Amino acid sequence: MDIGVILPGVGVQREQRLDLGAAARHAEETGLDGVWHGDHLATGAASLDCAVALAVAATTTTRIRIGTSVFVPAIRPLAWAAKQIASLQHVSGGRLVLGVGSGGGAGQWAAAGVPYGERGRRTDTALELLPRLLAGETVALVDEPGEVRLQPAVTPPPIWVGNASTVAVRRAARYGDGWFPSMVPPSKVASGRARLAELAAAHGRPEPVVVIGATGVLGSSPGLPTRESIASGITGYGIPMEEAVQLPLTGKPAQVAERLAAYRDAGARHVVLGFAGGDWREQCDLLAETRALLT
Repeated sequence: MDIGVILPGVGVQREQRLDLGAAARHAEETGLDGVWHGDHLATGAASLDCAVALAVAATTTTRIRIGTSVFVPAIRPLAWAAKQIASLQHVSGGRLVLGVGSGGGAGQWAAAGVPYGERGRRTDTALELLPRLLAGETVALVDEPGEVRLQPAVTPPPIWVGNASTVAVRRAARYGDGWFPSMVPPSKVASGRARLAELAAAHGRPEPVVVIGATGVLGSSPGLPTRESIASGITGYGIPMEEAVQLPLTGKPAQVAERLAAYRDAGARHVVLGFAGGDWREQCDLLAETRALLT
């Protein structure tokens, strides 16, 4: 089971005097499989541009995968989104994994000048056309009339479709190389994977890989957030507290490895973990210990 980590946000970088390049190198040196960054425009919290942050991670590492968790192509002109993705694939030497979503809240779409109600259609269009744009084909655009051909052409990265919704499963089956739900129990992974395989077969496509997004904090040091306090933040996803409290990955590496093994048994092959607290470097070290217990 491959394990990746969300890069530290602006607040953690400042508090722990940890720049993105150093964080990415540390994750690589511990043996983790990927570093990831979210895509946020106007949330009211400090955040970096996804492409800029991952470009730093890509150019300060040599092996580790870099990934978007998740990129929202439909909030941008499609040609511009493709240019950002192709640039990341180029500077990383082909190490990009493109997690794709259509969320972000209505306020972010308004800030971008894109109608929130069009996000579904625009996301489907992006998923259909991005591989061709990245490969250097001449593509007739829908929302931006005219044809475009982008250079340099790159090998399209794997596309992992985010979210646990029925719509997301359908999108992953039709367009994706992976299905990337977050904050879900192993039982939902198993049922979603079964439906995913069925839909992919109907499209004549191979079954996409299953990836999970998770949050938690490892270790038993004093002052670390409790599972309950982490769960209170998860309820913002519309998950009842009695379910949310079961989701954070907490405890010593052996305990977290046991939790991850349940996801692996349900069909997940990758996990992307965001730390809910603690020293970021130490959390990476503990996560690397967890990874070793799963191999």
